[in-house]
Amino acid sequence: MRRVLAALGLVFLVLVLSALGTAFMGMRHYEAPGPLIEQHTVVIPHGGTEQVLLTLQQAGVVDSSLLTRKVFETATALTRVDGAFHAAELVFPAHASIQQVLFVLRHGKPVVHKLTVPEGLSAIQIANLLEHAPYMDGSFPFPAEGSVMPLTYDYEWGMPRAQMLARMQRAMDRALDQAWEGREVDAAIMNRHDLLVLASMIERETGNPAERPVVARVFLNRLHQGMRLQSDPTVVYGLNQGAGPLGHALSHADLMQPTAYNTYVIAGLPPEPICSPGAAALEAAAHPAQGNQLYFVANGRGGHDFAATLGDHNRNVSAFRAGKHAQAAPLR
Repeated sequence: MRRVLAALGLVFLVLVLSALGTAFMGMRHYEAPGPLIEQHTVVIPHGGTEQVLLTLQQAGVVDSSLLTRKVFETATALTRVDGAFHAAELVFPAHASIQQVLFVLRHGKPVVHKLTVPEGLSAIQIANLLEHAPYMDGSFPFPAEGSVMPLTYDYEWGMPRAQMLARMQRAMDRALDQAWEGREVDAAIMNRHDLLVLASMIERETGNPAERPVVARVFLNRLHQGMRLQSDPTVVYGLNQGAGPLGHALSHADLMQPTAYNTYVIAGLPPEPICSPGAAALEAAAHPAQGNQLYFVANGRGGHDFAATLGDHNRNVSAFRAGKHAQAAPLR
């Protein structure tokens, strides 16, 4: 009996020592540097431990050995109290150990991408921007013209495009509400929609912040006097619905095209915005400059010359044409 007990004790000791050795080897492997040569971004999908491990192996974050698999699965189970893995785009540091990998999977911050919508884009252009935004998912309804606020938006991998569009539209609603509530009341602008249309025209007419309130005043003065607004950007929009530049200078025939947006032909504001105006254009529409200006023309110096009378305006036009002719003349 003593021999049997001694033998059993020896077997138990061997098993204990073997388990301790395995645990020691597993712990060393758990803490050892991994194979990743440099920092790497990996999209972790939805799924269980096996799917996550396969993704990490394919990305080179961990190796494909049986030992790594066992250590990863065991460590995941033993540390489950630390939280679930996140399905996200995560950054893993160079030579990350299994211990570090598990920490990133549970506590790492997802990669943040940015989508910038510049001021003055049309709905067609914004839809194209959204369609080609990387790391987003799904389709989206075509946006109404002027419904998107030009801003830079943060997003993470997998964000639905429809959700991003709704977010951009909520931002425009807030900005338009703020502009409308704080506006200088003008009888020519009867509602929020009119303010948005006017701001879109201002946005497309000038990129000079100092000029925007003056452009607003010109359009308002014309509306009050029953004059046609005669805005070239509205003509272009009527011809191509905001697809981009025409590729040629506006001709007399273009100016006479009877579209719903041609303010050389129609009276008053166009029926809808011609682009998405930014905050500065909305502010200019809500707070126009004072004055009796009725005309403006490009001055060839990155801005415009404004006039209250047709005579002054014609002189400004002549000066602009003379400047263009002088620039085009060959040097002698």
